[in-house]
Amino acid sequence: MAIRKIIKEGDPILRTKCRPVTVFDEKLHQLLDDMHETLDKAEGVGLAAPQVGYCRRFFIMHLGDMRIEAINPEIKKVSGKQYVLEGCLSVPNKWGYVTRPNKCKFRAQNRNGEWYEMTLTALGAQCVCHEKAHLDGQLFIDVVEEFVDPEELEKA
Repeated sequence: MAIRKIIKEGDPILRTKCRPVTVFDEKLHQLLDDMHETLDKAEGVGLAAPQVGYCRRFFIMHLGDMRIEAINPEIKKVSGKQYVLEGCLSVPNKWGYVTRPNKCKFRAQNRNGEWYEMTLTALGAQCVCHEKAHLDGQLFIDVVEEFVDPEELEKA
């Protein structure tokens, strides 16, 4: 496994709509493993393929002990609202409040190409929506309702 470089705001790949994954092979498995290691080191919650330089439709999430790999994800249903503080590994030192669904049902493939469905709430729903947006070339700063000074966060 290897730590991948996280692409930062300004790189055009972060604004590109990603293509579907069609090959589920060892190369994909290695990239997913590397992304898990990269996310652990960065101490983040989610990481999308374009954030490590791959214009493909998949992301990973770490929610407590649960490690989720979502390939070719489709959001099926959302409900509720939560006004939450958000940041992004590709947009360092910027934080802001966004409104996200409080519940999200999505469908995706695992690393072997098998489809599954999952429903997540709270942070999980927030993360699915944030990471899925990356696959469409959108960043959280596009939907921030109020930016927060990082120094104010440190005081809290």
